Amino acid sequence: MDDSSHRRFARPNVRPLTRDEVRGIDATCIEEYGLPGIALMENAGRGAVEVLLELGIAGNLLIVAGKGNNGGDGFVIARHLQLSGVDPTIVLTCDPTEVSGDARTNLDVSMAAGLRIEPYDVTAFARQLTDADWIIDALLGTGTTGAPRPPVDAMITAINAASSRVVAIDIPSGLDGDTGETPGECVAADHTITFVAPKVGMTTPRASGLVGQTHVVGIGAPLAALEPYIA
Repeated sequence: MDDSSHRRFARPNVRPLTRDEVRGIDATCIEEYGLPGIALMENAGRGAVEVLLELGIAGNLLIVAGKGNNGGDGFVIARHLQLSGVDPTIVLTCDPTEVSGDARTNLDVSMAAGLRIEPYDVTAFARQLTDADWIIDALLGTGTTGAPRPPVDAMITAINAASSRVVAIDIPSGLDGDTGETPGECVAADHTITFVAPKVGMTTPRASGLVGQTHVVGIGAPLAALEPYIA
């Protein structure tokens, strides 16, 4: 992991987290403090956009989104980029009916807002990657284990073959957040914008060539919820 990690809205300094610890922080925020999951997602996505703008993101932007909360983060990011004058295209890996929960709410908002959302198609995706200056990886989050399944595995292969700059959201898709192992295809990112703290697997030597430069963004969790994890 790059020692120049960009830590914004992430004070205090939270140590690297396991998959279960990430879930525990989310659960504490929701159940003990009444902070809805959709608010955490909004904070994460908005913070990620601030980093993206500082990185100089411009031109043709492609957001690849899965059906889980990582995809939900991608929808929030798309909306705030649009507000900032960037016009992204979202490629969705599944039928919209497969998206649920907070991610579905943000997908519905994105559709109502007129964001460009297209279904994954092999031929179209190859053209989209060729045209993209930046790719935002919002396919798989920290809760994913095992090798990516179709069509995500093929999408990752195509992303890695593209010449675009790649930014992973929370963790590169395909990287195990606890072990740093890659049981299948894994996104090789130029930057990773991760939430609350780096994940344990991101700090392993085997992951160093996949995460790129790490930027830490807070999600608005109360200090008391983070105290058990402060380094």
